[in-house]
Amino acid sequence: MLGLLPDAVVAKHLSHAIRSGQETPPQVALRKAATLLPPAEARWHTAPLRQLLEEAMRRFDDRRTAADAWLAPRLHATLRLTRAEAADGRLWNYLALLVAPDYVLWRHQGTETTATSRFSGAHYTQAFSRLWWAAELFRDGADYRPVETACRVQDVLNTTLRLDVIDHRPTALAIVRILDRLIADGIPRPGDHVNALSSAVNTAGSTLVYDVLAPDPGGEGEAVLDWIAEAQDAPAVPFERLPDGPDDGRVSAQSVDTLVALFDKLLAEAPRRQRPTLRPASPGVIPQQAIDAQRPVL
Repeated sequence: MLGLLPDAVVAKHLSHAIRSGQETPPQVALRKAATLLPPAEARWHTAPLRQLLEEAMRRFDDRRTAADAWLAPRLHATLRLTRAEAADGRLWNYLALLVAPDYVLWRHQGTETTATSRFSGAHYTQAFSRLWWAAELFRDGADYRPVETACRVQDVLNTTLRLDVIDHRPTALAIVRILDRLIADGIPRPGDHVNALSSAVNTAGSTLVYDVLAPDPGGEGEAVLDWIAEAQDAPAVPFERLPDGPDDGRVSAQSVDTLVALFDKLLAEAPRRQRPTLRPASPGVIPQQAIDAQRPVL
């Protein structure tokens, strides 16, 4: 079963030897300090997660960054959470230390060690949280195809995911549409363009109100709760095609079109000016607007 593991416990036990793969996390001590989630809920079972992660490691062992685009939508569809639940870092701590520390090392270990933040960190750096939130913020209702595009370029996960403005669904999908076009056109180093665009969008967001320019009523909370309830009888996610996400409404195509036109202009101007430093959300803090829509907690 999944559980909740406090940050203080992680800090106490996450040694250099564990982060370098020389030792495994102390399972007994960590389990004693954790709070297990209700066994009656199928979504807290770890077996489907282990199967998914082992498949990702098998498929992408020779190109590990490519695992993100495949895994993000399937992790999201397997671990069905409200945004309030996903904002609890203790869940991701447990997953990283007690369920799949081998995946964290496989995906993120550098020449010597793995950064502490990949085990326990901000929502945009922790190994599993970053993928779940990427799927949540870039999906178009039940359609995970934009998530695949977003996660193909590491700069989206490393830079764009940090921005508060990405919680506005038309903004997220407009960026993905431009990225998709850059990839289709064979533009070299599309990540550089994504960084430039993200910086420009973030800066312009301080003076432009995107939700006025491109209205979005937001997802339907009840649809997400129904989707979570269906986890009890849901089959394992498919490996050869994308799963279906919560059917909480697609984003207005008109709103996305409006922002694509604006963002094209911002991107065209961005390389010719001094781009200011990004203003990311505070580490470990999920944008409050993203959480308020769905209040059930663990």
